[in-house]
Amino acid sequence: MALSNTSESGIITSRELRKAGVTARYAAKLCGPGGPWRRLMPGVILLRDSAPTRLQLLQAAVARFGPDVVVTGADALRARGVDCPVTREVHLLVPDYRRMPAEPGMLPRRTTRMPPPTLIDGVPFAPPARAALDLARLELDPARIDELISLPLYWGLCTLEELKEELDAGNRRGSAAVRAALRRVDPEETYACGLAKQALDGCPLPSPSWNVTICDRRGRPIGAADAWWDDIGLAWQFRAPKQGAANFHPLALTATGTVLVRCTIDQLRKVPKEVATELVRGYAEAARTPRPKVRTIGQIDDAA
Repeated sequence: MALSNTSESGIITSRELRKAGVTARYAAKLCGPGGPWRRLMPGVILLRDSAPTRLQLLQAAVARFGPDVVVTGADALRARGVDCPVTREVHLLVPDYRRMPAEPGMLPRRTTRMPPPTLIDGVPFAPPARAALDLARLELDPARIDELISLPLYWGLCTLEELKEELDAGNRRGSAAVRAALRRVDPEETYACGLAKQALDGCPLPSPSWNVTICDRRGRPIGAADAWWDDIGLAWQFRAPKQGAANFHPLALTATGTVLVRCTIDQLRKVPKEVATELVRGYAEAARTPRPKVRTIGQIDDAA
């Protein structure tokens, strides 16, 4: 039995099996009780008897519905490294001229505006702006919509302008809550984090923690870091203090031996490579000196 076309994921279609000489009756036997295979959807088989991973489920959806479908929503964001919960259903964009059979676990949406996909692990994913907006349109809670809209900005995958352009180009039906959320976006809070993550891309540095309050040995707050490398005591500040927030003086941090790298959002936007070079220098300096005797609160661990 030759299954040379089988993908590494173990997903294969009935048509591919027939080409390999496997009859429908024999395939049904192998997918039956006690058999080594599992039928995931009509015409799509997993060549092992185990629950499919999320990636295998996505690959099975593409195999079932054809290469002209595009995966959007949470899966498209997660494929680009965004830390967001997976949805119960796989959200698919389908050309409006196609009729889609109902399939449990699939959420097909016909559209006249099929986006240009990015192929990752054999799956065509929608661009980040489209994926976030498609995900937000399914949500009813305004606070949750705000969070979803901010995701691609926070992770540096698109700009606020790109989100607005994508929303304006789409169907206006059911978009009122999403439009309101876009008006509430704080560009400095979200876009700055995205720029910072982009500046770190390619840097020979480990991932930092984000949005950390730094305290002295007694637990008294003495400063804040937009990014923090705890093992060596390196702080990075790139946002201006918010109005009404505690106004920590940089000397309070450096007096503890903390190495502090500071830059502006404008520098992140215009000279990210220079900012990254300064961070590498700061990391090397902090690694050569004893770690400062400080503690942190409000630490959020995030992969850059």
